Amino acid sequence: MREPEWLTSLNDEQKKAVIHEKEPLLILAGAGSGKTRVVTTRIAYLVEKLGFSPWSILAVTFTNKAAAEMRERVESLVPGAEGAMIRTFHSFGAWLLRRNGAPLGLKSSFTIYDDDDTLGLLKTLFEDLPRNELRLIAKNISRAKDECLSPDDDLGHISADLDFPRYYKEYEERLRSIGNADFGDLIYLSRLLLAENPEIRGRLQQRFRVILVDEYQDSNRAQFQLLQQLVSPGTWLCVVGDDDQSIYRFRGAEVENILGFQDQFPGTKVIKLEENYRSTGHILAVASHVVAHNEGRLGKNLWTRQEEGLKPCLAYLDNQNEEAEFCARQLADGNWSNSAILYRTNAQSRVFEQILRKYNINYRLVGTLSFYSREEVKDSLAYLSFLSNPADEVAFRRIINKPSRGIGAVSLRKILKGEGDFLLSQNLEEALKESVGKVKGKAGKGVASLIDLLDKMKELMPLQENLGQFLKELIHESGLLDHYKQQDKVENTQRVKNLEELVTAATDYPSNSEGLAEFLELIELDQASLEEEETDTNRVTLITMHNTKGLEFDRVFISGLEEGLFPRGAEYDDEQEIEEERRLFYVSITRARKELFLTSCRRRMLYGRTEQASPSRFLNELPDEHVDIQGAAPSLSAGHGNLGFESEYPPGTRIYHEDYGTGEVIRNVQNGGHLVIQVAFETGHSMTFLPEFSGYQLEKLGS
Repeated sequence: MREPEWLTSLNDEQKKAVIHEKEPLLILAGAGSGKTRVVTTRIAYLVEKLGFSPWSILAVTFTNKAAAEMRERVESLVPGAEGAMIRTFHSFGAWLLRRNGAPLGLKSSFTIYDDDDTLGLLKTLFEDLPRNELRLIAKNISRAKDECLSPDDDLGHISADLDFPRYYKEYEERLRSIGNADFGDLIYLSRLLLAENPEIRGRLQQRFRVILVDEYQDSNRAQFQLLQQLVSPGTWLCVVGDDDQSIYRFRGAEVENILGFQDQFPGTKVIKLEENYRSTGHILAVASHVVAHNEGRLGKNLWTRQEEGLKPCLAYLDNQNEEAEFCARQLADGNWSNSAILYRTNAQSRVFEQILRKYNINYRLVGTLSFYSREEVKDSLAYLSFLSNPADEVAFRRIINKPSRGIGAVSLRKILKGEGDFLLSQNLEEALKESVGKVKGKAGKGVASLIDLLDKMKELMPLQENLGQFLKELIHESGLLDHYKQQDKVENTQRVKNLEELVTAATDYPSNSEGLAEFLELIELDQASLEEEETDTNRVTLITMHNTKGLEFDRVFISGLEEGLFPRGAEYDDEQEIEEERRLFYVSITRARKELFLTSCRRRMLYGRTEQASPSRFLNELPDEHVDIQGAAPSLSAGHGNLGFESEYPPGTRIYHEDYGTGEVIRNVQNGGHLVIQVAFETGHSMTFLPEFSGYQLEKLGS
């Protein structure tokens, strides 16, 4: 009988993966190797050729978009296969708990709490705790559930707060008494349900004779344990993933799940999909050569039948402005929609936005707002706007209670308006001062603190070297810095990096009223220009490396390839973090179809200060024969590296770090030409730093 076209069109390894039968199967699918095609074709093959009922097939993935695409493809291959259950992990958990949750006290109509609901419930339990602290508790509860840990387990690595187990326990007790579940429960409780109820577990195992898991490298501990409960000796289990693309450790993903799959499921057959259908030969050679430096991987080597193509270009540039100019020159051909500029942190987008607008190159930001539209940036600019124009009511309303000063709507009305609906004063700073005595209690203290801040800033402005230094002081004195540091800690964001980049942007302007007005005017013009370009579809994509997963472009620029930025400096001594950063580099490289540009700067301005930079260690791992180099790499002997650092931070040096407090240097080593110091802090934390990149955060204390 003639094979269907959807089977004959596969390459040899793809076909082996599709027709494999009972034993556990691990498909190692390299970037661009047709992974989704193999998964969907395998489902079609099981139904059409082996006679499996679609009802007996469960396929899980990580996003609703991926699940919808998989369903659509399966149905187009075999119309009778639409009965297969294809869901996200969490959607499957919700389905399971609504039908079987009674032993856990869940009704089929239970409500799923989102992050705001969780925060609201915590607030009712712990009214005296500030909102930021409640956010951190909520985050840690979610992390504990991702690791299948109950309030009675050892939670020391989740939170150093000795009260955290109590918070977690009281939250769980209240949530269970209400009869609802939060997002983490959809996996956590599903695993618990099956572990404690053999009858339900047996029924599920009997129904789902085939289980497929896509993007397995992104699974966490709870998802792995749920999978264990679903699998029986008779299950046809298949997982698909790429250990080299595991880049979500910060979200709880465990690369060990895929690395240890053969140990957890004996008799596993491993099939490697190494033929790439996306990129040219030189690009694939670079990607494979770099990621081969990781020890924690199962190993594969991408190849292609396509031509070798253009060699990737590595450009050494003087600073981030030259970096953006370099990218703009390559984009002069107008082929913008097929081009992407990648960076490690969102803060790096500012210079690219500025330079691309200068050359009238349209762009779109993926996964974030335009730099000057971000909340933390708008908050800082509101302070500057109000200092420039005390009649700016929009700016005034934004700053008056940001961060919180206890000034509510009633107090704000007393400050702004009289008995009618008119402003008491066009000068809102005067109105603020006139309200002293009228506004009482906590709000009154808040008004006084804001008045003091504004007076202090006006005195400070002419004393600063430039507007960036003034803005740095304003962000610190206003409380915005501490406010967003806490948010970064809770939400795993990089808002402080954006504040630092805003300081850098302001550094070119004098610290006076004229410089302030010029800076604010430039931003307004930039924003107006951006709004005009919104309708153009031919735009360069600006995107973080993490957000590129699953995307591809003809031309890719990977920027900021410097130590301390990529890989990031805080994780310098953690080999697991370095391996994840290297995997992120691999993912970024394999987004490129035809052209790849890598950029590294000799100097980079951070928080208003120009710092010497060293090339990323990953650049030393590039294969020379597959890369063209423009410019000269900075010489370590010509300004940084081994010069004089050893004596600056000897063991025993007392230092202060704004994030970690007071500490003492306990170790000094040279690594790859860089000084690395290890600091033990009084809080109990031990951290590693590169002084040449993070020295501006380290303040030496007297002995």
